[in-house]
Amino acid sequence: MLLPGLLLCLVFLVLCLLWSITLGAADIAPRTVYDAIFSSDGSFQHLIIQTIRLPRVLSGIVVGAALAVAGALMQGLTRNPLADSGLLGINSGAALAVVLAVVLRGNPPLSEYAFFGFLGAGTAAVIVYALGSMGRGGATPLKLTLAGVIFTAFISAFTTAILIGDTETLDQIRFWTAGSFAGRDMALLSQTAPWILIGLVGAILISRQITTISLGDDVAKGLGQNTTLIRAIAAVFVVMLAGGSVAVAGPIGFVGLIIPHVVRFIVGVDYRWIVPYSAVMGALLVTVGDVGARVIIRPQELPVGVIMAVLGAPFFIWLARWKVKR
Repeated sequence: MLLPGLLLCLVFLVLCLLWSITLGAADIAPRTVYDAIFSSDGSFQHLIIQTIRLPRVLSGIVVGAALAVAGALMQGLTRNPLADSGLLGINSGAALAVVLAVVLRGNPPLSEYAFFGFLGAGTAAVIVYALGSMGRGGATPLKLTLAGVIFTAFISAFTTAILIGDTETLDQIRFWTAGSFAGRDMALLSQTAPWILIGLVGAILISRQITTISLGDDVAKGLGQNTTLIRAIAAVFVVMLAGGSVAVAGPIGFVGLIIPHVVRFIVGVDYRWIVPYSAVMGALLVTVGDVGARVIIRPQELPVGVIMAVLGAPFFIWLARWKVKR
């Protein structure tokens, strides 16, 4: 039943993709969308679809899949139900690195967005894990979460201070810092998508090992696994996924927190199913959230990061109240 369920989710994702392209400041008929994709005549509406709406929707799908899988990997590796690239500071670290790149280099090439995103995400992951490992007991779920929240607050405040002091940079990327797909084009997506794809494929390849580690280090070592090596490899994939996502859309939170828990309720604890289901359902959540961001106050729009925060904050409170306590 799990494979048909995954295929059904893929069908819903395709339908949501097509539905999302039709919606915006001006609605476009589905037939026009089909013609623009498969037999464009260069008309104004076809150009809007090809240069604005299609890149935006594809960016949402890629980012949603990446954030959800990154969250699933982190929860499996740390056995922390609150693990998420946003809550543990990885997204904020990547965002700070991109902001610094824009400030110091003016208007860097799109390829450098991805590079600095990866650099900031990796640095943040190391710092948060080091902070969470201090003291007795090592890196417990509670200590990692607290370290991540504190680091995120500090880095976010620092990023805001930089932007306030540089109004030109603020005007250039202020919507991006709230998490948005507005203005994204195929050039930026083509620079980051290969790295995200590597992270997704890598997560699938090590999913069996993640399942074992999620059951405990003693179980994993008893089965002959090198837990240190698997964690290091998985951390590289998380950095690719989170860093690439931030480079495309800015720091969008809660996707990696919500989706893995929903998926585990459906498929159980086997990461061979959790990873692909998380990718598809994460893409679906972000696509629907981006539609909401565009139509709630139409013709203006909200950053999709705001929509994810509205959905994710109650979910976080529920997890903190019930899951961590147990």
